[in-house]
Amino acid sequence: MSSQAIRVGLLGIGTVGSGAFTVLKRNQAEIMRRAGRGIEITHVADLDVARARAIVGEGVEVVADGFELVRHPDIDVIIELIGGYGIARQLVLEAIEHGKHVVTANKALLATHGNEIFRAASRRGVMVAFEAAVAGGIPIIKALREGLTANRIDWIAGIINGTTNFILSEMREKALPFASVLAEAQRLGYAEADPTFDIEGVDAAHKATILAAIAFGVPMQFERCHVEGITSLQSEDIRYAEQLGYRIKLLGIARRRELADGSGGIELRVHPTLIPSRRLIASVEGAMNAVWVKGDAIGHTMYYGKGAGAEPTASAVVADLVDITRMFTSDPGNRVPHLAFQPDALSDIRILPIDEIESAYYLRMRVADEPGVLADVTRILADSRISIDAALQREAGEGENQTDFILLTHRAIEGRVDAAMARIEALPTVLSKVVRLRMEELS
Repeated sequence: MSSQAIRVGLLGIGTVGSGAFTVLKRNQAEIMRRAGRGIEITHVADLDVARARAIVGEGVEVVADGFELVRHPDIDVIIELIGGYGIARQLVLEAIEHGKHVVTANKALLATHGNEIFRAASRRGVMVAFEAAVAGGIPIIKALREGLTANRIDWIAGIINGTTNFILSEMREKALPFASVLAEAQRLGYAEADPTFDIEGVDAAHKATILAAIAFGVPMQFERCHVEGITSLQSEDIRYAEQLGYRIKLLGIARRRELADGSGGIELRVHPTLIPSRRLIASVEGAMNAVWVKGDAIGHTMYYGKGAGAEPTASAVVADLVDITRMFTSDPGNRVPHLAFQPDALSDIRILPIDEIESAYYLRMRVADEPGVLADVTRILADSRISIDAALQREAGEGENQTDFILLTHRAIEGRVDAAMARIEALPTVLSKVVRLRMEELS
């Protein structure tokens, strides 16, 4: 073992930062046996200096200015746990420019500025490790980048936001509306005071962007990810899905698709999705995360665990520190590439716009309870080359003259479904906008 310990500067000692400090200190002996040398957090930067000092105790230098750490000559590795796109980007790029390796849990930063950051790191010969950026303590980045490197990845489907999964689980189990479950999630600490990034799907889209880049060897393209959240999801759709043998989950999906003209494309999307209840991922409840991967050689694999929290996320941060320590003196050309593929071999395959993706669909509409409605709707779908897999019509109550009508379709191109929905909504017997949810068999 080397006698020279790796010296680490920690930017931000909030929930994850304090967890990383605790795990590293508690498991120091075990980590040294694995890494071959000691790993010490010697410096911390946090705006709340007094609170930071209370957490780390004696022997660790605490400052308010993160730039002191990224420029410090005695620090080997920077852990960035500040979050956001602004100051975090500046600090990471400055750390790289000063020849320091970086560990980050910042999925927003990587999804939006990862291409710039990885180019800078390659130029300076340093590593940027980011296992904690996706699915907390689940080692999905390492699995995709190393464990599945022999595979051509067909698709990834992930429950990668615990807040939305908790909300959807509660809506299903307790038959409660979205607003009341969100309030409960905030009370329990599963949702932030401002939950927008979670409930609108943005957080999951950041993570899906990272997974797609590693799975398919493409640059980060967050701006091309289609994003829908769960704010407009209705309790009745969760109930109808259950009756039809499905559960609704907010999924991040990245799928390779061969097109009819012989070209290729990648679907990159986040949205509420109907999944057959028999699928293992459909049983992932509460704030847990799961990522399902289909490779050509291995087939199906699923990775499950806690996607957030102090110590689960700290587990991934410290694992990245150990990886960097093991490779500290290695030739940069022999290290695992940031996005699994060699930087000069990234693909320019197209990210498909949402109207070109292919999916099965759940369609719900409020219709007049009279003869001929089903025939009119099915004729429009047939004209658009959309075939029906199943139908459910709620019997109208006594004295009612309208009812809910639900159709499940076979796989179809989204643009055709959009056009068919517009024609269906124009029918005089259709009394509402059509609720459209996508369905995935994951087979």
